[in-house]
Amino acid sequence: LMNKKENIASRIAQYLPDGAVVNLGIGIPTLIPNFLPEGRRLNIHSENGALGVDLLADEIAFSEGLTDAGGHPIQLKKGGMVFDSAFSFSIVRSGIIDFTILGALEVDAKGNLSNWIVPGKIVPGMGGAMDLVYGAKEVIVAMEHRNKQGQSKIVSDCKFPLTGASVVNKIVTDLAVFSVDKQGLVLEEIMPESNIQLLREATDADFRIMQKIKEEITN
Repeated sequence: LMNKKENIASRIAQYLPDGAVVNLGIGIPTLIPNFLPEGRRLNIHSENGALGVDLLADEIAFSEGLTDAGGHPIQLKKGGMVFDSAFSFSIVRSGIIDFTILGALEVDAKGNLSNWIVPGKIVPGMGGAMDLVYGAKEVIVAMEHRNKQGQSKIVSDCKFPLTGASVVNKIVTDLAVFSVDKQGLVLEEIMPESNIQLLREATDADFRIMQKIKEEITN
């Protein structure tokens, strides 16, 4: 059986098309390559300066000093390349990246994203998230539905400082899959071991329900 984080990563892996250029954030997103369907290939970008990233490297490759933006060892696929940070962010800002997948502290009904700082806490900086959420064609948030205190991370309005305004296209949690449109959140899928009553209780923001979900609930 997969744990919560693996379930989230597995669901997102099914969504990504073959050949997509994808930036994977720290945490849950790094698990996604483990769950890709057989034959599915991604061109993974790491914001610190690599394209064509393979799964986490073994110790031999790690001795070469290649790491992702989170400092974890990586290796490159055949044809992969490394470059400096300036070139990397030129890629980010060019619109070449199809998907950026990252975690969040909060996401709200308008698609606003807060993921870089909790006020009063010490952080090293915002990293490249602010560029990534505006530069990618689609932004997917991968996160557990509730924080460690049991509070909803999907809210009506973000209280933490924003990483990006109206940038999120899809939210995948351990309980559900939501899309974000101009009217707000739309429930697309209920994850295993979840149900509509649990979702109502666990989600601070209002959401609409896709017709196919309504029919499944009715039946």
